[in-house]
Amino acid sequence: MTHLLYQTNSYLKEFDATLTAVDVEQHGVVLDRTAFYPGGGGQPADRGTLLANGVSYPVVRARKNGDQVIHIIEGGGPLPEAGAAVHGAIDWARRYDLMRTHTAMHILCGVVFRDYGASVTGGDMDPLAGRMDFEFETMQRELVNAIEQAVNHEAAQGHPVRVAILPRAEAFQIPDLIRTKINLLPEGIQEVRVVEIVGLDLQADGGTHVRSTAEVGPIRVVDYKSKGKINKRIYIQLEPADSDTHA
Repeated sequence: MTHLLYQTNSYLKEFDATLTAVDVEQHGVVLDRTAFYPGGGGQPADRGTLLANGVSYPVVRARKNGDQVIHIIEGGGPLPEAGAAVHGAIDWARRYDLMRTHTAMHILCGVVFRDYGASVTGGDMDPLAGRMDFEFETMQRELVNAIEQAVNHEAAQGHPVRVAILPRAEAFQIPDLIRTKINLLPEGIQEVRVVEIVGLDLQADGGTHVRSTAEVGPIRVVDYKSKGKINKRIYIQLEPADSDTHA
C-alpha cells in the first residue's frame, strides 16, 4: 500500500520514501509513500524525479494500481532495487498550474450548479486549460458571458478551499455530493475525500487544489460547444502564475 501524501498536503513538493517493489513490465517502482498524483478525475498525473543511491530517475507519470502507486521511469535502464531509500520531487511548476486549473473547474461547477441547477456530465484538464460538460439544453453567448462574470467574481472572493476525508456513511448524508455520482463508488471504498470551496462548492474529489480561490487568478471562457441535446461544453483558460513561491 502506498500512503498518498498529496491527499492531505497538495503543496508538498519533495518527500522521502522507501522503495517497496519494482514493476519491470511497466518500468516503474512502488514506494511506501508518495506526493505524486497518479491521475484521475480529469487531472493528469504528476511528473518529476526520484533520487536513489545517487542516481536521478525521471518520472514521466504515476499511475494507480489497486492500493499502490507505480512511478513510471523514463527510458529502459536499470531500476533501483526494493528497500532503497528514495527522495522524490514533483515538477512543481506543472503541478501548481494543475492545482489552480482544478480549483477553477470546481468554481465553474459550483457557479453553474448554484445559478442554473445544471449538473456536470464530464470534464478534462491540462495545465492552465480545461473543459467541462454540463446538462444544458441551450447555451448562448449571453449565458456564457454571465457565467464567466460570476466565476471570476467568486475566484476573486478568496474562498478558502478545504479538504476532509470522511467515513462513507457520513459522506452520503451530504446532499450536494449526490451530483458527483458518489453512489457509484465501489462498496469497498469506506472513506471519501471531500473538497469544499467554502460558501460555493462541495464535491467528492481525489485531486489536488490550491488553498484559496484567490490563487486561481482570472478565468477566461474561451469557447463553448454543443455536444448533444442536453450536453454543452465550456472551455476555460488561466493565466500563468506570477511566481512559484506558494508553499
